[in-house]
Amino acid sequence: MSIRGATAVVGVGESEYYKHGRSPDPEFVLVMKAILAAAADAGVDPRTIDGFVSYANDRNTAMRVSNALGVNELRWATMQWGGGGAGASGAVQQAAAAVAAGFAETVVVYRGLSQGEFGRFGLMRTRHPNDSLRFAYGMSTPIQKFAARMNRYFYETGLDPATQRAVSMASYFHAQSNPRAVMKGRPLTVEQYEESRWIVEPWRLYDCCQENDGAAALIVTSAARAKDLRQRPAYILGAAMGGGHRSSAYSESVYDSTDFPTAEFKTLAPRLYGMAQVGPEDVDVVQAYENFTGGVVMALIEMGFCTPEEAGEVLTLENLTVPTGRLPLNTSGGNMAEAYIHGLELNVEAVRQIRGQSFNQVEDVEISLVCSGPMVTPASAMILGSEESL
Repeated sequence: MSIRGATAVVGVGESEYYKHGRSPDPEFVLVMKAILAAAADAGVDPRTIDGFVSYANDRNTAMRVSNALGVNELRWATMQWGGGGAGASGAVQQAAAAVAAGFAETVVVYRGLSQGEFGRFGLMRTRHPNDSLRFAYGMSTPIQKFAARMNRYFYETGLDPATQRAVSMASYFHAQSNPRAVMKGRPLTVEQYEESRWIVEPWRLYDCCQENDGAAALIVTSAARAKDLRQRPAYILGAAMGGGHRSSAYSESVYDSTDFPTAEFKTLAPRLYGMAQVGPEDVDVVQAYENFTGGVVMALIEMGFCTPEEAGEVLTLENLTVPTGRLPLNTSGGNMAEAYIHGLELNVEAVRQIRGQSFNQVEDVEISLVCSGPMVTPASAMILGSEESL
């Protein structure tokens, strides 16, 4: 069984994006602005939305959001397991499954963040009982936990850590053409990158994502209905979530993972490509969640775009940027330079690439890939296609 081409993203919307603590609106208002913008983009009455999906413990429940929208009937409400941005594509997968199975007709996927209102991410705090076992050894923040994986990956593969730099610079390069990007007007040079302070090795300041306030939303409906709506449909060709044997980014210190240095896409990628009936050679543009640059490098390798031995030649600034790169990456600026909305803004950009509406548009896009939340379990990914791809 497959959902290939049965559903499509027909609307996308965003609030304005802010540096953390700068939003004049509370988080709930940011979410409402994004959903209303997505409904307007699709040309649908927001009261006809009957399904709601979010992830990463979004505080804005489907019940409260649907009530505020004046929804006629609530038929679907789910939350994707997992922390961080790993659930972004998984949430879209849930929306597509609901529509394809007939449980709902018009489903909105959304994520809202107000770090100024509810506190910053990345600080030392106990999120899980396992954290207390790490705290005694000074491993108290997400970047420390993920850095351990990345350093092991470099050790086992022999990959040069310098491959990470191109990921950061590509995001900043694309942000300069995007008026929504928080880092527009702040281009990044090689010298700035190399001279920036270490946060946790192997990551410097510009290897780390931003902290932002904002919200993003996507509307999913059936492929048949999509043809009658306002925008060019971005068809959901495939979606997958999961992880390998005993995988968990938040419990390495307790359970001995059988594959510690991984982005968690090794088992996911074959299922994703199989459903979409494409391979990495068919992908025109990639949006990959950057909590830290190393996760993107690992994800691109595990998604089949290169091997660790080839990464130095493939993952270059020239190859990752428009208009001439063979693997355009994070064309809105991504988490690093557009905004960090737990990665859902990357899914929005993937839709815009299919429509031909990106500020860094890749020519003749038919296949658009999103990798959500490397190094977090369950990771997820999705592939969007144009009508021609069907």
